[in-house]
Amino acid sequence: MKILISADMEGATGVTWPADVEPGTEQWQRCRSMFTSDVNGAIEGFFAGGAGEVMVNEAHATMRNLLLEHLDDRAVMLTGRHKDLSMVEGVQSGDVDAIAFVGYHCGAGDEGVLAHTYLPNSITGVWLNGEPASEGRLNSFVVAEYGVPVVLVTGDDRACADAAAYAPDARTVAVKDYVSRYAAVCRTPARTRADIAAAAQASMALAGRTEPVRHGPLTVEVEVDAAHLAGAAATAPGVEQVGERRVRSTSPDAYEMIRCFKTVATLISSAVESRYG
Repeated sequence: MKILISADMEGATGVTWPADVEPGTEQWQRCRSMFTSDVNGAIEGFFAGGAGEVMVNEAHATMRNLLLEHLDDRAVMLTGRHKDLSMVEGVQSGDVDAIAFVGYHCGAGDEGVLAHTYLPNSITGVWLNGEPASEGRLNSFVVAEYGVPVVLVTGDDRACADAAAYAPDARTVAVKDYVSRYAAVCRTPARTRADIAAAAQASMALAGRTEPVRHGPLTVEVEVDAAHLAGAAATAPGVEQVGERRVRSTSPDAYEMIRCFKTVATLISSAVESRYG
């Protein structure tokens, strides 16, 4: 069996502060090793549970954060930006039997460590067919369309609770407990690696391709913190401004939904001016 790991960083062990995940900072350099440790725990567990292949898709920011030189030799890593399916790139290959969301976090506007959806700020809320949507929820719709189950989710305790809504059967591992957006009670890397490995091994019982689920049409609404950002997002074809700070788009399937959302996020980001947003 082939397992895909979608690896984000905000939900990694020890991460609580923006500098922990911002490429180029001293803290980011330090936290990269703990991020890699979490991923190695998942790799170790999946192979112990009978996986034949594991591919890691780097899913944070520049998508060049994991330390390849310290990655478990049995895995391969897809690193770098500009992928069709972004955080879950590789799921469309047709040979993936399960996916893990490692280092995930809560969505924009929610209570969770470094909670956000795609952009660290500017986006204040995202709704998918009327329900609040984290990155995990958005990505779960995409992978379901390819018949790939989510079997493991790691992050803070709030991210694990969020996962219960979109992947109720998945094993979860809380590597830290939410105190505020920038504070958490953290477990040590040795402990969290062991916990993740045990959960990954157990989650192999859930692995196996399923019948693809077509959820369309899918309507996504995005709320931003300034009116001009909604105007910028609405320049994309198929995206309409439905409020002073809100835009909406409807897609026929999850593949188009996530690509449209990526476009909206990119347009919003490009319209942010310095500290004024």
